[in-house]
Amino acid sequence: EGLERLSKIRRAAFDKTGTITYGKPEVVKTVSCSNELTENDVLRYAALAEQQSEHPLGKAIVRAFEATGESGGEVKDFEMKTGNGVRALIDGKPVWAGKESYLSSEGIDVSGVQNEVNAELIKGSTVVYVAIGEKLAGFVSLRDTVRDDAEKTVRELKKAGIKPMLLTGDNKQAAEYVADAVSIDEYRADMLPEDKMKVIKEYAGSDEPICMIGDGVNDALALAGADAGIAMGGIGSDIAVESADAVLVRDDIKMLPYLFDLTKRVMKKVKVNIIASLVINLTAVILSAAGVLSPVTGALWHNCGSVFVVVNAALLLREKEGGR
Repeated sequence: EGLERLSKIRRAAFDKTGTITYGKPEVVKTVSCSNELTENDVLRYAALAEQQSEHPLGKAIVRAFEATGESGGEVKDFEMKTGNGVRALIDGKPVWAGKESYLSSEGIDVSGVQNEVNAELIKGSTVVYVAIGEKLAGFVSLRDTVRDDAEKTVRELKKAGIKPMLLTGDNKQAAEYVADAVSIDEYRADMLPEDKMKVIKEYAGSDEPICMIGDGVNDALALAGADAGIAMGGIGSDIAVESADAVLVRDDIKMLPYLFDLTKRVMKKVKVNIIASLVINLTAVILSAAGVLSPVTGALWHNCGSVFVVVNAALLLREKEGGR
C-alpha cells in the first residue's frame, strides 16, 4: 500500500532541519543584552533550559555550553512548547528559550536586540531568544549546513514531475536562504506542527498527492496526514519513523528520486503480473473446456504462469541506484 501511494506522488514537502540541512546546527554567536549577564551566562541559561529538549537546536546549544567546561545548575519544572521553545525553573528563576513569537506571547519584550538579530537572520541563521525572570537576556544564533546533494535532489525531483516545497518552523529569512540554496520556489516559514498539517491537508487526496519528508517530532502529524510519508531514519525521532511509509536509513536524500522511480516501476510490474496471470488462467480455462489441457498439463500451465510472475518481479533486483 505504501509503495502504491508513493508511486502517485506529485508534490513533495520538505522539513528544513535534518532534511534539507544536515540537522547538526552549531552555535555561531551568543549575545547578551543585560549588563548583569555575560555571553556565557546567556548560553548557560539557554543550555540548562534546553537540556531535556529533543530538538536539534536545543541539542546544539547544550553541546556548545558543555564545550565551555562550566558547571550547570538546578533545573526544575521543564516545559516544552512543541515548535515554539522551552521553559524551565533554573536556580529558582523562570527561564524561556525559543522563538520571538513564543516569548512575546509570554509577555516578554524582545525588541531590544532586533538589529543584532536581523544581522544574523540575513546570514541564514536561526535565532533562539533567551529570557530570565520575564526579561530578555539575549539570544543564541545557530547555523546549519545545507546538504551537498540537496540541490541536485530537488532538481531531479522537478524533472520527474514532482513539485518540491519547504515547510519549516524557522523564521522567514532562514527559510528563504535555504530555499534559494536548493532551488525550491515555494516555502512557508514560522510553522507550528499543526500549521504543517493544514498545508498537507490542502493537497492530501487531491489531484496532486503530497508526500511529507521530515525527521523530527514536529513532523509526525504531517507525516501521518500526508498521502505518503518519508522519514530520515538515522537522525529522525522514533515517532517520525513510526509515522512514515518509507525510511531513509542512511539519511541520504539523494535516494529520493530513485525511490519515487522505483515505486513507479514496482507498480508497473504489479499491473503486468496481474494482467499476465489473468490471461494465462483464462487461456487455461478455455483450453481445458476445449479438451486440449488435461488436469496434469493444466497444472503445468498454471505453474508456468507463476514462474513468469516470479521472474518478472525478480527483475526488479537488477534495479540498482545509479544503474537504472
